Amino acid sequence: MQIGVVFPQTEIGPDPAVVREYAQVAEGSGHAHLLVYDHVLGASTTNRPDWRGPYTDKSQFHEVFVLFGYLAAVASQLELVTGILILPQRQTALVAKQAAEIDVLTAGKLRLGVGIGWNEAEYIGLNERFNNRGRRFEEQIDLLRALWTADVIDFSGRYHTIPEAGLNPLPVQQPIPVWIGGYADVVMERIGRMADGWFPGGQPGEALDRARALVDESARANGRDPSKIGMEGRITLAPGAEDQWVAQTDAWRAAGATHLSINTMGQGRTPSQHIETIRRYAEVAGIA
Repeated sequence: MQIGVVFPQTEIGPDPAVVREYAQVAEGSGHAHLLVYDHVLGASTTNRPDWRGPYTDKSQFHEVFVLFGYLAAVASQLELVTGILILPQRQTALVAKQAAEIDVLTAGKLRLGVGIGWNEAEYIGLNERFNNRGRRFEEQIDLLRALWTADVIDFSGRYHTIPEAGLNPLPVQQPIPVWIGGYADVVMERIGRMADGWFPGGQPGEALDRARALVDESARANGRDPSKIGMEGRITLAPGAEDQWVAQTDAWRAAGATHLSINTMGQGRTPSQHIETIRRYAEVAGIA
């Protein structure tokens, strides 16, 4: 099971030196990958009294592809993962180009996790439709893979048209792995049908077993081997709970996870404490 870190987007701050130190400590302490959340716009709650989203305009997010260009230079051994990129709010060909460039700069170490998102305000600001995002999503994945694996494509779909054009340079990976995040049954079916891997919600237990069964059933129905579909778990490292970290890690390993990310956000840590925690986890879990 490959173990990596969740980049503490909302708590790391804007200082590039701190971002560099975090990534280099992750790399130097034995973590295999760095996973980053994606949001472009934060909605103000001033005139939204019923806002229920987890993030607002006060939540800080580094832009994922620009960040990855920086990290490719300062921590070149880390696999870089979006977990997840909100694909339908972005132009597909541009995502393909940006992802291909990151894959080139990292020598083939990008894993593109994608999902449909929840923030309608963000879709409005990016001039993309919110109410058909699920329908567009699958065609986007097909188009991404086509652009990554051919010099020139002639694509005509329901939502996209590319008349005899292509990317240059193409990515190192042919194609870049596409993982999917989400929780609904329809998402589990989609994962089994077309994803290289998935990010389940929650922790090992009955709910995960049920979701995994849906993924496996869909994979077999579509002529795919379920064992070839990766699964990335996630644990939150609570302060003062080091005695639980190994058990949490082992639970995901027993559940069949191929990957695991450790999250340090939401616990009141400063940037330096985030850095020290991922270093300490590596020691406790024996990956240092």
